[in-house]
Amino acid sequence: MASEDITAQDPVETYEHLIEHEDRDEQAAAVAIDRFVKGVGHTVMWANIVLVGAIVAQVALRYLLNQNYPKLDELQWHFYGLVTMIGISYALVTDSHVRVDILHMQLSRRAQRIIEVIGILALLSPFIYLMIDQGYDYFWESFRVNERSDSPTGLPARWAFKAIIPTSFVLLALAALARLIHDGHALYVNRAGEAEGKGLRLILVTLACFALVTVGLTFVVESTEEKLVIAMFLTFIALLFTGYPVAWTLAGVGVLYCGIAYLFDNGMMNWTGLEETLTGLDYLTLGATVNRVYATMSNAVLVALPMFIFMGLMLDESGVAERLMTSMQRLFGTVRGGLAITVTLIGIILAASTGIIGASVVLLGVMSLPSMMRQNYSPRLAAGTVAASGTLGILIPPSIMLVIMADQMALSVGDLFMAAVFPGVIVGAIYVIYIFVIAQLDSRAAPVPADATAPDWSAVKSVLIAVLPTFGLILAVLGSIFAGLATPTEASGVGALGATLLALGYRKLTFAKFVNVLKSTFNTTAYIFAIFLGATVFSYVLRELGGDALIEEMITGVGLGATGTIVIILGIVFLLGFVLDWIEITLIVLPLMRPIVNGLGIEIDGFGVLDEPALVWFVILVAVTLQTSFLTPPVGFALFYLKGVCPPEIRLIDIYKGIVPFVLLQLAGLTLVFLWPALATWLPSVAY
Repeated sequence: MASEDITAQDPVETYEHLIEHEDRDEQAAAVAIDRFVKGVGHTVMWANIVLVGAIVAQVALRYLLNQNYPKLDELQWHFYGLVTMIGISYALVTDSHVRVDILHMQLSRRAQRIIEVIGILALLSPFIYLMIDQGYDYFWESFRVNERSDSPTGLPARWAFKAIIPTSFVLLALAALARLIHDGHALYVNRAGEAEGKGLRLILVTLACFALVTVGLTFVVESTEEKLVIAMFLTFIALLFTGYPVAWTLAGVGVLYCGIAYLFDNGMMNWTGLEETLTGLDYLTLGATVNRVYATMSNAVLVALPMFIFMGLMLDESGVAERLMTSMQRLFGTVRGGLAITVTLIGIILAASTGIIGASVVLLGVMSLPSMMRQNYSPRLAAGTVAASGTLGILIPPSIMLVIMADQMALSVGDLFMAAVFPGVIVGAIYVIYIFVIAQLDSRAAPVPADATAPDWSAVKSVLIAVLPTFGLILAVLGSIFAGLATPTEASGVGALGATLLALGYRKLTFAKFVNVLKSTFNTTAYIFAIFLGATVFSYVLRELGGDALIEEMITGVGLGATGTIVIILGIVFLLGFVLDWIEITLIVLPLMRPIVNGLGIEIDGFGVLDEPALVWFVILVAVTLQTSFLTPPVGFALFYLKGVCPPEIRLIDIYKGIVPFVLLQLAGLTLVFLWPALATWLPSVAY
């Protein structure tokens, strides 16, 4: 009967009805895929709790029973690998990946969807195919020989862990398919409703400008490989401005230039007038990155990453910052600029306990900016103080950036944590001094509130009650590392448990908040790990093209000596911070600098204890420099976080102008560490 009704209608209406019916089916399929991927993610994210339990059990067994169980060690990085690999598809479905929004947010929703469709098809899909195909072979070989742990007392069935690689990318493929269906449906059905905003012309003009710069720079070098290196790096930076996620831009550009190198190797690009190459890059050699992915999944050092993230997010939920703000405002209430000083001191405390930049900036902004505006603070000083104070967590340990740096540079996490203590505190102290001086010189910039009262013993007592539990947790985490009682991974698990107990003690933790912390930990770890995956492919191709040799030759060829070379490297890192965030710089650029720094023969006093004091000093210099990448436009993520919670009277131009003095203050702190390396190397040597 239904078919008779349809055929009796106008043919055009019938066709549109059928299309609409098919469209509803496609949308239903996309929603079902989304729910499936999210369901898998919501199940797997609880593995973080098992991870905390495994770490705490390991510490307890060692100190209480003097026992060590290799299975517990392996269980930790097995669950870490599971959480991170499954998380990348969840982050895609929830649109949580890191992207450069400076142009992307100006585009119409329709233009954004077109970019996403092109990005999935041209950048993400080839990478997914590579990892499923080569990952399956990697798993099958392990299954065929029934691979087990290298340790006789370790876990059996290593092949089951390796099966996570192809499985996770199948999930990622499903998530990408769901995004394609959603975007395709919106582009076809809702054309007028998503046209508000700029079109693709803005992106096309940007890409054209980068193309001209790329062509110009290729004339600076001679060999085809060097030209490809320059083109590859600039292609990556150009595509970042489309707003497509950083992780998949890295991976897609790596696969693309592997293909281009293959064509040059086999004489298929002679029409360009460039000579043939001998890179050896092809599909099978690129498949070697699967082994690198497995090495990242099974990295015991990186297990600390989700634990420190969990610890920070849990502390944010505990209400520690609100208690500190309330009590410390009373303590500094009569000091000119007291509220800004309070924000900075809380930023230092949060940095030593959380290290989550986005959470710190948002939390400080929500708590302090309305009060600052009511007290007639200068919008520039208010915005600059919050943005800069919130970024201290990337430098002051426990810092997730330092964990990743230690892994990339083959250094001890504990050494870097200790090396960063004085530089981090110095930068924070410089902030406080600057705010105090500005407030004294310009009373209108940071006035004293009319209702301010002098601090009394009650105010001091209130501060102590708010601060001591947090300091106790910091002491338990960093103190155990500094004293050599626990590894950073073990300390991170204990810290995660301690933060949970603190939230329970403050009676701030509900089940809903606990689940939100798990979701945020899952998402944050996933998008950082996704950038790891993309950087693995990108760096592999860049090295095979001779990128490391080219960069080393360009930097050392300047001939300015060891000191001048370090200054040039830091200058490059500082400038890259304007267009890249710290994760890409840490994963791609920093490892390329290790052989350069080692070859300089810099004599830095390790006090007879540190094995590579020059490298530790250099990494801390880079870390201080990278802190500025959170504040420098257009990719300064702290600026975006802050703008989202600013009162309407604080404009974007106020934020940009407000952070300038703090960037200069960070560079002043960098200069101090540069001139006195002992600020970075003395504390690690004393600890051991």
